[in-house]
Amino acid sequence: MKPIHEIIAEELNVKPEYVKNVIELLDDGNTIPFIARYRKEVHGSMDDTKLRKLEERLASLRNLLERKETVLRSIEEQGALTDEIARALDEALTMTAVEDIYRPYRQKRKTRASAAKEKGLEPLAEFLLSQGGGSPLDEALRYVDAEKGVADADEALHGAMDIIAEKASDDSNIRARLRNLAEHTAELAVKAAGEEDSVYRQYYEFSQRVSRMKGYQVLAINRGEKEGFLKVGIAFEDERSVEIIEKAFGLKSSPSYEYLKEAMEDSYSRLIKPSLERELRNSLTDEAAKGAIDNFAMNLKPLLMQPPVKGKVTLGLDPGYTHGCKAAVVDGTGKVLDTTVVYLTFSEARRQEGMRVLEGLIKKHGVETIAIGNGTASRETEAAVVEMLPRAGAGVGYAIVNEAGASVYSASELAAEEFPDYDVNLRSAISIARRLQDPLAELVKIDPMAIGVGQYQHDMPKAQLENALGGVVEDCVNAVGADINTASPALLSRISGLTKTTAKNIVSYREENGIFKSRKDILKVPKLGPKSFEQCAGFLRVPESREILDNTGVHPESYAAARALLSLCGYGEDDIRSHKADGLRAKIEAIGWKKAAAECGCGVPTLTDIAAELMKPGRDPRDELPPTVLRKDVLEMKDLKPGMKLKGTVRNVTDFGAFVDIGVHQDGLVHISQLADRFVKHPSDIVKVGDIVDVTVLEVDEAKKRISLTMKK
Repeated sequence: MKPIHEIIAEELNVKPEYVKNVIELLDDGNTIPFIARYRKEVHGSMDDTKLRKLEERLASLRNLLERKETVLRSIEEQGALTDEIARALDEALTMTAVEDIYRPYRQKRKTRASAAKEKGLEPLAEFLLSQGGGSPLDEALRYVDAEKGVADADEALHGAMDIIAEKASDDSNIRARLRNLAEHTAELAVKAAGEEDSVYRQYYEFSQRVSRMKGYQVLAINRGEKEGFLKVGIAFEDERSVEIIEKAFGLKSSPSYEYLKEAMEDSYSRLIKPSLERELRNSLTDEAAKGAIDNFAMNLKPLLMQPPVKGKVTLGLDPGYTHGCKAAVVDGTGKVLDTTVVYLTFSEARRQEGMRVLEGLIKKHGVETIAIGNGTASRETEAAVVEMLPRAGAGVGYAIVNEAGASVYSASELAAEEFPDYDVNLRSAISIARRLQDPLAELVKIDPMAIGVGQYQHDMPKAQLENALGGVVEDCVNAVGADINTASPALLSRISGLTKTTAKNIVSYREENGIFKSRKDILKVPKLGPKSFEQCAGFLRVPESREILDNTGVHPESYAAARALLSLCGYGEDDIRSHKADGLRAKIEAIGWKKAAAECGCGVPTLTDIAAELMKPGRDPRDELPPTVLRKDVLEMKDLKPGMKLKGTVRNVTDFGAFVDIGVHQDGLVHISQLADRFVKHPSDIVKVGDIVDVTVLEVDEAKKRISLTMKK
């Protein structure tokens, strides 16, 4: 097998030396965000997504090597290791190939073949396979032995055939050829398990080549089978499969053909086929899960990176029926100013009273924006807000906020620590308000799996899903950075190089000693050593520092290069503070990037990042995205008519289309076939979560609460 770094380099289409450098950095304890941002020269400016794929593949290949070594030792201890087996193991590129090689030597529980071997029938099996002369029946008579449990020649022959069947089943070449045939020709066959109607009715009479199965179909069928609505099997090309086994053993010229053919058919139907079916089902599920996890991660990133509605006094509303609508007002920094509960869905009198209370809160605290959770009673709450807004004063708008996970957060230990004096229900209203102000800072407090922007997330392998989503959260937090003097422990714990413990220590140090006045002060935090500082420093902002670079994404190790660049281009630190370095890039281009980088003592990628930071110190990458749409009116499904053109926000992207919030409480679906005037391979090629899109209503089904939309021109 090639060296690991060369295999990964081929798969990712990057230079082998870049992969080798990244592996060394990872092994030295560096994080992906740090490597992606501050070590661009040594890995060719790979982004965090590619680096995480590299890290994942590295772990997979190392596991493969470890398994190879285990298998090699086991076969060697059995005295069965040959140069051919050693070579086959070395060349194996998948875990399946390794297990196929190991299969004949793996310790098995008692089988029909092992029982036959105990009866001394292995020589008879070898005779049948040798294709030599003589009658198989006459040869079998030699093995009749009542004491060993072989009553007659027929029993001896069937025992030998069991040994041959297992031998064929254990042959790695046969398995590889049958697996390849199955992957290209086998069909998944699904039918109803009973007469009961269900959401799985479209799969009650369903068949499809396994090679053409879509991930969402596999996951839906698996769930339908688990819930007892579907029966699932795989249809193989049985005759061709048996022919492949026969050909491998060259049977047709054998005088024992009759017995060998029966053994091969038994091997296929009893041993190989069930095994291949399990493999194929597992493979389909694994691929579907991987696709779903990738889809979840793809949706999570833009959700976390939604543009914040910064510095505005915000009223958060958590709608509800029985327990009323919980309301919380927070100031521009997220500090709670007021809370209450209003009842907008009871009587008309209670509704009017509730609107008066909300109007009073808006006027009392100077509320500028309203965040309404999109859960139960959201539509009624939205209608009340729209009716109340003209009386509340000009300039106030509202937005519907995805409240997924808000109830999980409000009942969590973290929320209890953050808001010990507030009821659980009121905490969710506070969270909804803060989600509008800074989605990232609030959503990091919630388990990513509870945010709900994927398909079948509860059917996914938990460890894989947590790892993928945790990586997305980490990348987003570090892309934005964090103000060390205001960030919560939840946000800080996602910063490169920090843990939950060091994040809490930072907050404790801040509370005991006052605000941090420089990045160097971070080293005073207990249990935060030089390595952690190296990893986290560039992602932590200190606005109060006298050193302007402490409030940028420039890493302390590059401060000398940043100052050299300013000097080279005729700027000073005061120009950075007063945002007067807009012409920095033009001056570098006049000098030449390579020459400027050489004079500053860094590489061109690092110089590019430094220049971007100096031109916009303390910049937030989310500010460059389209702002959140604030509404002042409301639509209902009955208001929608085919042909209506609307503007909406993409809430979720799946394999089969995109769900768009058009302001009627029920998201509309833009099917993959309606996303563009051309063929679309996957919806993510056209849209992502958070995109503002123009849509046209195709169809409205009020009874089923379905809205079909199109983005075609």
